[in-house]
Amino acid sequence: MPVIALLAAVVAVTVEQLVQWKYGPMGIAGLLLLTIGLKAKNATCSSIGAVVLALMVTGPAG
Repeated sequence: MPVIALLAAVVAVTVEQLVQWKYGPMGIAGLLLLTIGLKAKNATCSSIGAVVLALMVTGPAG
């Protein structure tokens, strides 16, 4: 059980670092909102986080 928790923590930190490296502070904010929304079962918070991440991935329109 501790090995699974350790691997999950390593994966979470790795994903966070990749998002920050590629998308900057707004990417981290979107990931944070999405994570908090999912853990708190708050649809509004998770939706805002998902939209922020989607906008960061698609880039500027035009």
